Parts: sequence; C-alpha cells; structure tokens
Amino acid sequence: MHLHGRTFLIKPQRSHHSQLADVLLVASLTKTLSESSTRYLPDPRSIPLSEPILLQILRNNSLHISKKLDFFTWFSLNSDLKPSAHSYSQVLRALCREGHLHEASNLLGSMRQNGVIIDSWTFKTLLDTFIRSGKFDFALEILDTMEELGVTLNSHMYDSVLIALVRKDQLSFALSIFFKILEDSSHVPSSIGCNELLVALKKSDMRVEFKQVFDGIREKKGFGMNVWGYNICIHAFGFWGDLGTSLSLYREMKVSVGPDLCTYNSLIHVLCFFGKVKDALVVYEELKGSGHQPDRFTYRILIQGCCKSYRIDNAEKIFNEMEYNGHCADTVVYNSLIDGLLKARKVSEACELFEKMTQDGVRASSWTYNTLIDGLFKNERAEAGYTMFCDLKKKGQFVDGITYSIVVLQLCREGLLEEALGLVEEMEGRGFVVDLVTITSLLVGLYKQGRWDWTDRLMKHIRDGNNLLPNVLRWKIDLEASLKNPQSKRKDYTPMFPSKDEFSEIMSLIRSANATMKAQLVPDNVDVKDDESVSSDIDQWSSSPYMDQLTNQVLSNGRSSQLFSLSRGRRVQAKGGDSFDIDMVNTFLSIFLAKGKLSLACKLFEIFTDMGVNPVSYTYNSMMTSFVKKGYFDEAWNILGEMGEKVCPADIATYNVIIQSLGKMGRADLASAVLDKLIEQGGYLDLVMYNTLINALGKAGRIDEVNKFFDQMRASGINPDVITYNTLIEVHTKAGQLKDAYKFLKMMLDAGCIPNHVTDTTLDFLGKEIEKESYQKASIMRNKDDDS
Repeated sequence: MHLHGRTFLIKPQRSHHSQLADVLLVASLTKTLSESSTRYLPDPRSIPLSEPILLQILRNNSLHISKKLDFFTWFSLNSDLKPSAHSYSQVLRALCREGHLHEASNLLGSMRQNGVIIDSWTFKTLLDTFIRSGKFDFALEILDTMEELGVTLNSHMYDSVLIALVRKDQLSFALSIFFKILEDSSHVPSSIGCNELLVALKKSDMRVEFKQVFDGIREKKGFGMNVWGYNICIHAFGFWGDLGTSLSLYREMKVSVGPDLCTYNSLIHVLCFFGKVKDALVVYEELKGSGHQPDRFTYRILIQGCCKSYRIDNAEKIFNEMEYNGHCADTVVYNSLIDGLLKARKVSEACELFEKMTQDGVRASSWTYNTLIDGLFKNERAEAGYTMFCDLKKKGQFVDGITYSIVVLQLCREGLLEEALGLVEEMEGRGFVVDLVTITSLLVGLYKQGRWDWTDRLMKHIRDGNNLLPNVLRWKIDLEASLKNPQSKRKDYTPMFPSKDEFSEIMSLIRSANATMKAQLVPDNVDVKDDESVSSDIDQWSSSPYMDQLTNQVLSNGRSSQLFSLSRGRRVQAKGGDSFDIDMVNTFLSIFLAKGKLSLACKLFEIFTDMGVNPVSYTYNSMMTSFVKKGYFDEAWNILGEMGEKVCPADIATYNVIIQSLGKMGRADLASAVLDKLIEQGGYLDLVMYNTLINALGKAGRIDEVNKFFDQMRASGINPDVITYNTLIEVHTKAGQLKDAYKFLKMMLDAGCIPNHVTDTTLDFLGKEIEKESYQKASIMRNKDDDS
C-alpha cells in the first residue's frame, strides 16, 4: 500500500472468531493455573496450543512467577511446538523482575539442549540482575553459556559487567572479565570500564595487577587512553616509586590528548612525594602560565609538601596566594601549616594561625589539637600542652587514642611512668585502642628504668581486644629464646654489614649512588642522548619547558628508584602474635638501643633478616645512630651502603646521622659533599640537620661556615632552639670569639628561648673564658706600665 510516497506492509488479520477463541482459552488456562496447578489443565491434544498463547500467559501480571514457570515447563513437554527464543527471553525477564534467579540455571540448560539462542539484551538483563544480587559465579557462568551458544557479545555488555563488578568490589572477577575482553580480537574495552578498574586496583594497592591491566590496554590494538586514564596512571606509578613511567606518560599525553589541571596536580603531588618540592614549585609556576588556574587541591598539595620539607616561607606564601585568589583553606591545609610552623619552632605563629582558623569558621579536628599538643611538647612548652589536653578532656571533645598516646610518650620522656600508666588505664576505660606506638613508649620507659617487673601491672592496665600487649610480651619471650641460640656460622666469620669502601671515601658513595640511579633509569637497549641532543628535543614554544626538561632526564622506558623520601612514620597496629613484622622488630630495636645493647640489636637484626623481613629506613637509621654513638663509623658507613643496594629510600634522619658521624671523625670538610647529594635527591635541611652541621663545623673550627648556616637557617624560616644557641655559644667560645658568643647569648634571651642545664654549663665556660681574657688584658696593661 502506498500513501504519501511511503510503502506500508499490511499483515493479514486473523479472524475475529480465532482471536476470541484465543482470549477465552487464555482466560481459562489462567484461571486454572491461579486456582490449582498444571495437573488440572486440559489434555494438550484437545486444545489449540500456540506460541502467542504461551506469550500471553507469560505476560499476565496476575499470575505468580512460579505458575508461569510451571506452564512454560508444561508447554515444553506437552506441545509439539518448542518454546522460541522470544518465549525464553520473556520467562527469563520475568524471573529477573520477580527475583527467582535460582530457576535461571535450569532454563539456560534447556536452552543449550534445544539450541535456542536468545537476544543479547536479555542476557545483559540476567547479568545485571545476578551482579546486583551478588551472585558473581552465576554471572560468569552466564557469560560462558553465551559463548557456548555463539551469542554475539558487544563490548558495551562486557563494560557494564566490568563496571558493576568493580563497584561491587569484586576485583578478581572484574580482572577475569577484563582479560576475557583482551583475548577477543573483535572487542576493544571502553575507557570508562578500564579507568574504573585501574582506580579500584590503585586503591587496593594491587600493583602487579595494575601493571598487567596497564600493559594489556597499551598493547590492545584500537584502544586509546583518555585524559582520565593518563592521570590515573601518572598518579599511581608515581606513588609506587616509578617516577620514570609517570613522566614518560606525561610526555606522551602532551602530544596526544593534552594535560589538564588534574594532570598537573598529580605531577606536583608525585614530585612532592619524591621529596622534589623545589621541582614541584617550578611546575606550579608553569601551571599558572599554561592556561590553567590552580584549585584548592593544588594549593593543598604544595602547602603539605613545603611544610614537610621545612620550606615554611614558601608554604606561607602559597597560603596567602590561595586566600587572595578566593580559595578558602580547609582543615587539612591549616593542620599542615600549623604542623610545619611548630616543627620550625615558630610557636607564636602557629598559635596565631590556629586563632585565625577558628575566627574564619574552619572547624578544628582531633588532628589539629594533636598537632598542637605534640608541637607544644616538642617546643618545650609542656605545661601548655598538658593544659590543652586537660581542657579538651573536660569538654569531652577532640580527644582520641592518638592524643592520649602523645601525652603518654611525653610522660615517659620525663620518666613519669606512674602517671603514664594511669593515663593508659584511663585511655582503656574510655574505649580507645592502645596501639603499638604507645606500647613501645611504655616498654622503652620501663626498660630504661630497669622496671620489667612492672609488665604485670601494665597487663592489668591494658585490656584491648586485639591482645596487643600479650603478643608483645610473648614476642619478648620468644625473642629472648632466639637470642640465646648460637649465632649462625655464616655470621660468625662474616661481618653483618661487610665493608666495601672506606667510610672516609664519601665521594665514592655519591658516585655509586649516581651510577645505580642511571643504571635503573637507562635500559640496556636504549642509547643515552647527550645534553646537546636532549636540549634540541625541547619544544621552544612549550607551555611547560621545565616539565619537558624533567621528562627528558628520565627515558621513556626508565625506572627511577625513590632514593629520598618525605614520608613520615605511621602509627601501627600489631598483626598478631604469630607475625614477625617489621613494626614489632623496630619496637624491640628501640628497647635494646635505648639501653645501648647494640650486640642484642645486631642479633635481632640478623634473626629477622634471615626470616625474610625487609628493613625500612627507620630500622637502618636506628642501627646507624647507635653505631655512630659507639664510634663504629665503618659499620655505619656499610649500613648506608646496604640501604642503597636494597633501594630503601633515605630520609632526612639518614643524612643527619651521616653528618654527625663525619663530625665525630673530624671530617666536617666532607659535609658539603653530603649536602650536595641531599639537595640533588630533593632533600632539605631541618632543625636537627642545621644543629648537626653547626656542631660538626664548629668543632672543626670552621666558624665562618657555622655563621653562614645559621644565617641560612633563619632565612629559611626555621627558628633556632636551645640546642642551636648552646652550640653556637660553645663553638664561638672555644674559638676565642667571646663577643660573638655573648651576642648569641643575648639573641637567645631576646628570642624567649628558655635555657637548660647545658646552657648553664656552657655559660660557666664562657664566664671563665671572659674572666681569663680580662686577666690576660690586665696583665698586658701592667706589663706596659712597668715598661714605661
């Protein structure tokens, strides 16, 4: 039929008599099914059964799903007509709607037996229903059934299953689906599904699986990464220590999809994590000139990085810029800045910032008060710290287990074990968990005072559900038994840290560290370009030339190890009595080394390394510090070499030990080489490092360098403490520069720095030297008068 130029197909109409007969038959069958069962249905040979009648019964909303299933089975067994794909699809959809999923397996088996293939969208409905109900094994079985039946699966169907599995936190199933897609040459996974999978793997710290997925999508023909995918991988590889891959992805991204603000934030975050805060600040300046505007995440990342690396002036500048650009600082930013100011001994500025925080209506957290209390203790404002703690307890807010632990640690430092134990009892009574940090503080305090008999009393105080203290004490018994065993023959004739270089040859370490880094950055099959050729690759019109320069320093297939880290120690929970984990090892190392039991600490180190437990930077730093205090400089140097071999990231504490040992050896002249290496790896100088340098250089008579570092210290925003002033007064006095020594004394008093007992001793020495100088001048004057 033609109408207005269009052709319409007219289906032949059934007679009114046939339609009426079908309606009456369906009504009769429906009534029988609803009142009884299929046993009371008429003989199938006496009624005209057909596919339309079956479909009408299945679509009837008044019938329960069980009745529909019974009729579907009855129809399949008693009719010459086998149910079509459309009928199977109808009954399966009904099962999904009603939640009778246990019947789906039988229907799928019937389909396979009859060779019926339903449409892919019905299969997708089944998959989605099984996934929503958490029956992931059945969902995978459905996928296998679809493959057996030869159903054409589109990538959209796989993607929906993949995303659903990821969001249900079923990563093992999601990975199996993903690799199934990769194996099929006709399917290309979508960016959305892959990105969600990569994010989930990153959050779960599944590094091997993340790398497998990354390699898979890179090799998959037809797959292109989008901006989100690049950002995920840049962030993940950077935080897993692979700066080379992160920078290579940035270079690739720049010529394909182009970086966005999130890309720059990820790169800045990774650089700060690697300790390369100076580089991050330059990239931040390039970000502002690239057409993007920093957001609150950019400011937060930079302020945290600057505060951790003692770049307080930079942190305050960025904070002011953040407020000027209309971004309100949140609790995290204020916490970071307060923490940085307190570590730089800027107590007044930190308190003023806290007042500004409350005035601006930013809600303080437990972390805020914990930072303040800890900072007050470490800045010799113990009374103020105790007062704040007591006030918070009275108000019943912002006090948690970490707050108690900070105060317990301070009480242990002061030797007030009775009060510390009482506070732990109160802590348990309020339902706070006593963690390994608190236990370590108490055990070290007990050991220092020789009060191991108090452990029973400690057991009464601590009644946590994790049985942490009993595990620690059981560890102690097992450890003592292990220590009584004879040392292994391997260690009897071989030093624990075999010497490879002389300790005084510090430049050899620097050369070996550089060589190691280059070997890891440059694959064997890649030719290294010289500086001239690298510079020629730089785009003169690039909006981020500094980032291009950083990228060119790391070849596309390179792997860079994290040689320096800004990461801080974390509070830990015990993993159980049977675990020989590094946190528990560090606890007992702290106990032994606190009493100078270096031989026991070495034996413990041998035991746990033989058991395959990998040391961390804290472990090495503890051992190095003790060796330096005992005068075993070669052994300390060898520990440093072992750290480099195991690619354990050094931190500022490691370099403090190196400078301290050089000073004790009388090799302060090598300190500049150490500092150059520290700065090269993205390091910084903190208060302890400045004090160590001033002490080492001062005792070597290098007073000009002492004054230079003191000026640099103040210019960087770090306030000197009582140790700094005591050292300055002492070294200038011993150098005969009494006027300068007196100048530092006056500067100390003007700064409000409270003297301690060391100051008294130093001032006694200064007084004697002044008196001696006055006596010598008087003698010279008398001699002149006698001559005249």
